[in-house]
Amino acid sequence: MTAAAPRTADAAGMDAGREHDPPRSRLRSIVGGATGNFIEWFDWFVFVSFALYFSPIFFPAGDRTVQLLQSAAILALGFVMRPLGALLFGLYADRRGRRAALTLSVGLMCAGSCIIALAPGYAEIGLAAPALLLVARLLQGLSVGGEYGASATYISEMSGRDRRGFWSSFQCVTLVLGQLAALCLLLALQALLSDAAMRAWGWRLAFLIGAALAVVVLRLRISLSETEAFRQARTTAAQPSAARHLLSRHRRATWLVFGLTAAGSTGFYVFIGYSQKFLVNTAGFSAMEGTAITASALLLFLLAQPLFGLLSDVIGRRRTMMLSFGLCAALTVPIMRALAVATDPVAASLLLSVLLLSFSGYSAIGAIVKAELYPAPIRALGVGLPYAIANALFGGLGEFAALWFKRIGHESGFFLFLALMMLAGLAVAWCLPETRDTGPMAEEI
Repeated sequence: MTAAAPRTADAAGMDAGREHDPPRSRLRSIVGGATGNFIEWFDWFVFVSFALYFSPIFFPAGDRTVQLLQSAAILALGFVMRPLGALLFGLYADRRGRRAALTLSVGLMCAGSCIIALAPGYAEIGLAAPALLLVARLLQGLSVGGEYGASATYISEMSGRDRRGFWSSFQCVTLVLGQLAALCLLLALQALLSDAAMRAWGWRLAFLIGAALAVVVLRLRISLSETEAFRQARTTAAQPSAARHLLSRHRRATWLVFGLTAAGSTGFYVFIGYSQKFLVNTAGFSAMEGTAITASALLLFLLAQPLFGLLSDVIGRRRTMMLSFGLCAALTVPIMRALAVATDPVAASLLLSVLLLSFSGYSAIGAIVKAELYPAPIRALGVGLPYAIANALFGGLGEFAALWFKRIGHESGFFLFLALMMLAGLAVAWCLPETRDTGPMAEEI
C-alpha cells in the first residue's frame, strides 16, 4: 500500500478545527448524506406503493394479477441490480470521492423517477412502455445499491470519533422515513383524488414529487465537503481489482458484513416490511388496523435509533449488537405467537414495538459497524458490496419463509426460523472486534 499524500496546511487546519468543533459544525454534511438516503428510499418505495395504479398503464390490458406480477418482476430486477450498483459506486466512491458517488447516486434515482413519471403507456407506444419502465427501475436499482455504501461511509467519516454511533444512526431513520413518506403520499393522493384520476394520471404525481425532491438533494450534495479520510487516502484509492481484495486482504471483515446483513436484512424485512401483512393475514386485523399498528410501532422505532446509536458510543458496538440479536432471538417466538392471536390493536402495537426496539441495537449501528471494519481506500466498496449481495440473497427470504410455512399449515415453524436467524446474527456479532475502539477508523477524526 502506497503512502498517503502529504497533507497541506489547510487540511491540517481543517483537522484541528474538526477535533474541537461541536458535532453541530458537521450537521450540514451529515444532513446532506442522510437526506439523500431518505429520497433514495422514498422513490424506491413509491414504485412499490403505487404499482396497483400504474401497472395497467405499462402492460397490455388483461388480468390485474398478471399486470401486478409483471410489475413485481421489474421490481425484482431492480433489486438484483443492487449488488452491481454497490460494486460500481463503491469503486467510484473510493476512487473519485464520497461526495461524487452520493451526487451520482441521487442523480440516477431522479432520472429513473422522471422516466416513469413521463413515459407514455402501452396504448401509445406498445412494448416500448414496459421497456422504459424496466430501464427506469434498473437505474433506480443501481442507485439504491450504490447509496448504502457511499452514504454509510460519508456519514461515518463526517461524524467524528466520539459520536459516530449517534450520527450514523440517522441513516436508518431516513430509510424508514422514506418508506413511511411514500405510504403517506399514497394515502394523501387517495384522499384528494378519485380512483379514476389516480389510475389515469394521479400516480404520476408521486414520481414527479420524488424527482423534484431528488433535484433539491442533488443541489445540496454538490455543495457538500469531501471527507478528510478520503483526502488522506486518495493516493491509495481502490482500483478495479479492489473487489478481489475484499476476500484476499479483508476476508474476515467481508464475511462479517455479509453475515450481519444476512441476519439483519431478514429481521428488517419481516419486522418492518412483513409485519403489516402478518397482522392482517394471521391475526385477523383489518387492513387499516394493520397499517395503524405498524405505523405506530415504526414511529417509536424511528425515535429509538439515535438512542441506540448513542448507547453504542458508550458501551461499544459489539455489546450493543450482541444485546440486540440476543433479545430478538429470545423474544421472537413468544412475541410472534402472541401477535398471531392478538385482538386488541393497542396490545398488538406494544408487542410489535418491543420487537422493533430489540432490533434497534442492530439497525441503528449496522452501517457504522461495517464502515469501521475497513480502511478508507476500500471502505465504500467493502461496506456496500457484501451488504448488497446479502440483501439480494436474504432480503426476501423472511417473507417467503413466512408465506411458505403458512401455506403448509405450520406457521409456528416460521417463528422458529426467524429466531434461528437472529441467533445466527448473535454468533456473527460475537465474532466482531470492538470497532469503536480498534480498527482502521478508530484513529480518524
